[in-house]
Amino acid sequence: MACQLMPLSNALLPLNEAERLAALRPYQVRGSAPFFEEFIRVTAKLFGVPIAVISLVEADNVWFKAHTGLPGATEVARPNSLCSVAVLQEDTTVYEEWQQDLCTLVNSNAMLQLGLQFYAGHPLRTLAGEAIGALAIIDRQPRAFSEEERAVLESLASVAMRLLELQVVLEGATLPVPALWPDIYISIADSLTRLDTLTALAEWEESPDTVSAQAYRRSRYEEMASVAAGMQRQIQSAIVRFAEQRN
Repeated sequence: MACQLMPLSNALLPLNEAERLAALRPYQVRGSAPFFEEFIRVTAKLFGVPIAVISLVEADNVWFKAHTGLPGATEVARPNSLCSVAVLQEDTTVYEEWQQDLCTLVNSNAMLQLGLQFYAGHPLRTLAGEAIGALAIIDRQPRAFSEEERAVLESLASVAMRLLELQVVLEGATLPVPALWPDIYISIADSLTRLDTLTALAEWEESPDTVSAQAYRRSRYEEMASVAAGMQRQIQSAIVRFAEQRN
């Protein structure tokens, strides 16, 4: 069944919408560098969800720069996506059980038809502070979302934003972009591998109610956030390096 079309509500438009769209423009590079797909795959795996997206909220649509768990999807109408709500918020937008906490800003029928129950999305902000999209994790089952998980998602959203900035810089590089990505990938491959390893540790069998298991999970989430912070620094270093080459 096709999702019902819904007009774009003014409530979904921030007061700085014109400035936000202008800030978004440099990042609307169609096509995706290899690392985006690997990054979003690991993000979904970290949180144990079937769907994860890097979205860019355009004037009328939400475009998926990268995603996993949505075969064939490239974009949706802006009123049909909770990422449209995420860009309105300073902090992470969370719906732990969508059917019990419907958001009237978006087309609830679209969410229900897709069977989506859980959503957590952190805004992707430019250095000037404009929210151009979101890193979101989505599930078809209700679930709790802890403060530790929120902190990890926030850290990973910063990584996603640095990746978008890096792609903008590479668009102006003198060498062909495909020739530059392998060096970048190598520089952050260890961090990516470490994050992937941490997902395997999430399947630890001890009861979640024990004190030791809770401490273990906190430690694991803290390490995830630490690895993500390291990735941010590595990508930022690459941005500076390639920007200097352009100059």
